[in-house]
Amino acid sequence: MRRFWNWLTPEPHNTDPDASSVRVLRISGTIAEESWFDDDITPSIFASELNAGSGPVTIWLNSPGGDVVAAAQIYNMLIDYPGEVTVNIDGIAASAASVIAMAATKVAMSPVSMLMIHNPATMAVGDKDELARAMSMLDSVKESILNAYQEKTNLSRAKLSKLMDAETWMDARAAIDMGFADELLTNQRDPMFAIEPDNEPDDDEDEAESPDEPDEDDEDEDPKRLPFPPKNAGQGTVFSRRASEQKLVAHLTATSPPPPSKRVRPP
Repeated sequence: MRRFWNWLTPEPHNTDPDASSVRVLRISGTIAEESWFDDDITPSIFASELNAGSGPVTIWLNSPGGDVVAAAQIYNMLIDYPGEVTVNIDGIAASAASVIAMAATKVAMSPVSMLMIHNPATMAVGDKDELARAMSMLDSVKESILNAYQEKTNLSRAKLSKLMDAETWMDARAAIDMGFADELLTNQRDPMFAIEPDNEPDDDEDEAESPDEPDEDDEDEDPKRLPFPPKNAGQGTVFSRRASEQKLVAHLTATSPPPPSKRVRPP
């Protein structure tokens, strides 16, 4: 059986008596209900590894996502785990994998890692009633995902829904600004809290584009976080595929091609 954990060996200079009790689990791959070739992370395998010991757990997460139900099971395991759970995103936490990260007591991201959220998707075949049921199911799945995001970020459901609609990619600092992550991983092994963003960004750095305009209910947000969308041009980057596509289409349609030149045929 493929294993996803190892025991963290304390450094020789580390005198912390609890250091040796920290377990490290690694999630690297697709989240799935079942694994045919032993190359996916399944809830059953993860449960056996998580419950193999006790005490604080650090999870290194690098996953493009996968099955949302399987991710929900792992999310619930981490929520129910009695010890402290730290999730370090060292590669990508996309789609369903981002939901797993939301269950952590503390989320840290590498400066080169990414977090992506988007709407759930499925495949459906059948008549209009069957397709309507599939659409209704996706709406319900999205609402459940919004529960996890809202619990972590304290952002409004309307704003989170727009982020999902736009398929939003965030680097570490943008994820911290919006509440999806808490800390920035450094080269000192231990995460450190992200520094406050500069009020005056450098002139040579472009302001991060946001998929949507801010809503009227910003006053209800956590005052410690920057208003949405983030204005920290020199700190974080947010990329929206839909916003980029709309910008490109608007640019192409705004400029019509010149009419072809008329050529006179010789008699």
